[in-house]
Amino acid sequence: MVRPAAFDYNPQTAISNPMQRPASAEDGDVQALARAEFEGVFEGLRRQGVRVCVADDTPRPQKPDAVFPNNWVSFHADGTVVVYPLAAEIRRAERRPEVIEQAARELGFRARRTLDLTHHESAGRFLEGTGSLVLDRVHRVAYACRSPRTDTAVLEEWSRELRYEPVQFSAVDPQGRPIYHTNVMMCIAERFAIVATQSIAPADRVRVLERLAATGRELIEIGHSAVQAFAANALELESSRSASRDRRGVLVLSSTARRALGIEALARLENCTGEVLTVSVPTIERLGGGGVRCMLAEVFSTS
Repeated sequence: MVRPAAFDYNPQTAISNPMQRPASAEDGDVQALARAEFEGVFEGLRRQGVRVCVADDTPRPQKPDAVFPNNWVSFHADGTVVVYPLAAEIRRAERRPEVIEQAARELGFRARRTLDLTHHESAGRFLEGTGSLVLDRVHRVAYACRSPRTDTAVLEEWSRELRYEPVQFSAVDPQGRPIYHTNVMMCIAERFAIVATQSIAPADRVRVLERLAATGRELIEIGHSAVQAFAANALELESSRSASRDRRGVLVLSSTARRALGIEALARLENCTGEVLTVSVPTIERLGGGGVRCMLAEVFSTS
């Protein structure tokens, strides 16, 4: 996680992310609110036994989206670190080698190679980490919805290098706009998957759902309104308690997402995971257009 130093609404990213809303006079000190929300997530994870590395953002240059590190870096169990091309120029300063080094040092990750895809930016091609990609790491399938931030050529290169099967599809909101990041309409955990079925283009829908179902996971389908409430922007994490709970982990989601899921879907989630941790990040969701999953760049153990 990256503790924000200058969180704010980013008009550059809002071009392709209609889920962002500018601050109003009633919001008050949005930086203070975002920092408090960040600390709430960190403390919640820590209490659940999740190991967390917290890197501090630097005040200069200002990086309003630094709280979302999963868009620029991903860590993989074979020791691969991937650094990603970002659509908004202002976000590229978020890529800091010292953050990768700190995460590796504190969490015991042994980096064996780095796949640097940032050269694609010069050609206007982007792939924004585990925002663009929702990964089934067990079956090595990478799901990605087409958008200005998710380029097919970069996806194919990533898939070759990491030896994943790419499953690309179109997904739109009720106004017909491409959904900017796959992780706001899909979540894959050990025993379940959340998917916004209505958002997937009819020509792609059956193919995507069949691929998800083939893994044996329970499918929890949500609608457009739940997507807008970040109901799929969740992440299952391992905790120190996992071994005593049949290796089931901690599913972290926001209070906004929890309300949108409703009683029945939440009960199904609770049956599929060890704990459901609910955290409150309304300022980060509203101004940043990303939720709690976007705040977490997961790090895997390497042998």
